[in-house]
Amino acid sequence: MPATASSAAAPPAARLDASTLLWLLVAFSAVTLYPPGDVIATIRHLRVPDTDDAMRLVEARDLAAGQGWFDNVQARFLPPLGIASHWSRLVDAPIAGLILLLTPLLGRSLAEGVTLAIWPPLLFGVYGAVLFTGVRRTFGPRAAVLALLAATQTFGVTVQFAAGRIDHHGLQMIAILAMSLCLIRGGRAAGIGAGALAALSLAIGLEGLPSVALGALFVVGDWVLRGRVALPGFLGFGLGLGLAAPILFGAQTAPGLWSATACDALSPPWLWLAAGGAAAALACAGLDRRLGSIPARLACVAAIGIVLLGGFAALFPVCLGGPFPGMTPLVRDRWLLAVNEMSSVGKFVARGQWEVLVYYPVLALAALAASWAVLRGMQAHRRAHAVAALMLWPGLVIGWFQFRGIYVASGLIPLVAGPVLDRALGCAADRAAALRLRAGLAALAFGLVSTAWMIPAALGGLFQDGGRKAAEQNAFACLADTAVAPLAALAPGTVLAPIFMGPAILMLTPHAVVAAPYHRAIPGLTAALEGLGGIEADLRRQVEAHGVRYLVACLSQPAADLRGETAFATRLARGETRADWLEPLPLDGSVLKVWRVR
Repeated sequence: MPATASSAAAPPAARLDASTLLWLLVAFSAVTLYPPGDVIATIRHLRVPDTDDAMRLVEARDLAAGQGWFDNVQARFLPPLGIASHWSRLVDAPIAGLILLLTPLLGRSLAEGVTLAIWPPLLFGVYGAVLFTGVRRTFGPRAAVLALLAATQTFGVTVQFAAGRIDHHGLQMIAILAMSLCLIRGGRAAGIGAGALAALSLAIGLEGLPSVALGALFVVGDWVLRGRVALPGFLGFGLGLGLAAPILFGAQTAPGLWSATACDALSPPWLWLAAGGAAAALACAGLDRRLGSIPARLACVAAIGIVLLGGFAALFPVCLGGPFPGMTPLVRDRWLLAVNEMSSVGKFVARGQWEVLVYYPVLALAALAASWAVLRGMQAHRRAHAVAALMLWPGLVIGWFQFRGIYVASGLIPLVAGPVLDRALGCAADRAAALRLRAGLAALAFGLVSTAWMIPAALGGLFQDGGRKAAEQNAFACLADTAVAPLAALAPGTVLAPIFMGPAILMLTPHAVVAAPYHRAIPGLTAALEGLGGIEADLRRQVEAHGVRYLVACLSQPAADLRGETAFATRLARGETRADWLEPLPLDGSVLKVWRVR
C-alpha cells in the first residue's frame, strides 16, 4: 500500500483532555503526600508526627485489648489512680477495630503499624469526597477538581492526614467541612444533617465549638433576614443538634458521669446549649407567623439567646473561664503557654519558626477572598462564600493568638481556592478579559496554594538560629523508637521524664509515666516541672511522692530552670553532679540518660 494511503488511514494521535490532566495531577499530588520512607517508618517503627498520635494509639490499643468502652482511664498515666481521658471513644473505636481486624493476618505489632499508615489516607479520601461533592454542586466539576488539587497543596489540611496522624483533628475537619456544605445547600434535610454533624464535631472534641456556634448563628441570622423561606434550615439545624448531641454523649459517656460537668468535653454545659438551640428553633417555628418583620424576629432570638447564655453562666460558671479550670499558674505559664499549638503568630516569628508562613497567610487570603466574593461575587454563589467566610474568620482570629485555632478552619481553604483557581483559569483563556483582572486573579490563585509560601518560609529558615534548629532536631531524636524502645528492656516501673516524652514511653514500653502533655494531669505536670526544673530536694520530693523508679533525661531539651540556677536534673544529665540515691543505667543505642532510683 502506498505510504500516503497508509498515513491517511492511520488513527489520529490520542490526546489527553484538560479534565483528565487535572485528575492525573490530583492523583499524583495525593500519592506524593505519602512518601514510601515515611510509610515504612510508620509501619515498622510506629513513627507518629505528634505526641497526641502516640497517646491515641495507646488508648486504641487498650480498647482493642479489652478495656471497657466507658472506662477511659489510662492506668499507666500518673499511677496508681491513672488519668481519665477526655478524648472520644468514637475516634478510638475505628482505630482499635482496624488493629483487631489486621492482627490475625499480620500479628499485633505489624497490625498497629499498618493501621497507623492506612487510617490517615482513608480519612483523607473521605475528606476529598466530601469536598468534591460539595464544590461540584455549587461551583461545577472543574472547580471541584481544582479544590481537590488545592487540598493536596494546603499544609493545614495535609498535616492532619499525614502517615501516622491518627489524632482526632482530621475527623473534626471532615465534620465541620460537611456541616458547612450542608449549610450552603440549605433546606430542612440539609439543616438536620448540619446539626447532626455539628453534634458529631462536639462529641469528637470541643476545638470545633466556635465553628458550631457560628453555624448556629448563620441559620438564626438567615431566618431573621429572610423569614419563613429560611425556617426549614433553622429548624432542621436546631433539631439535628439537639437530638444528636445527647445521643452521642450517652454513647460514649458512662451513665454515672452523665451529670458531671466537663468544660473540655461534650457534657451537661454544652448539652444545655444544644438542647436550648433545639427549643429555640421550635419556639421560633411556632411564632413565625406572628413575627412578620426583621426587628420582631431579631427581638425574639435575642431574648432566647439571653436566657440560654444566662442559664449557662448560672448553671456552669466554672466553664466561663475556658476549658482548663483548676490549672495552676506554674503549669499554665511554664507548660501550656509554651507549647506550639498555644503560641501566637508573633511568637512563632520572634522564635524564628518561619514555617508558620505556610499556614497562616493562605488562611488570611482565603478569608478575605470569601468575604470579597460575598459582596462582589455572583449572586448564586454568595451563600457559599458567606458560609466559607464565616468559618474561616474565627480560625484567622483565634489562630493569631493560638496556633491551634487554624486546625479546623484550614479545611475550608480548598472550598475557596477551588473556585478561585477555576475562575483564574477561565479568565486567563479569555482574551477579552482585562489584563488587570487576569493578573489579580492569577496572583490570588497563586497565594491560595500554600505550597507557594514555602519560598518565603525557606528564605526565613536561612536566618533561623542554628543552635535552636539543632536543639529541636535533638529533641525529636529523644522521641524516636531507637531512643525510647531500649527502655522496654528494664523491669516495668514508673518513669519521671520530660513532659513531651510521656506518650512515646507509654506507646513503646510497658512503663508508667508521671507526666504527659495533657491538661487534666495537673499533679503530673507539676511534678515534671518542679522535679526536673528545681534543686535536688525538689526532684527527690517528687520522686518519692509518685513512686518513681526511673528518672529519664533528654539532654538536648532539659526542663526550664525554676530556681534561678541550672536545674539539678540538667546538671545531672550533663555529668556535672551526681546523687547517691540515683544509679546510672547505660542503655545501648539510646540518646537518653537514665537512672534507677535506689
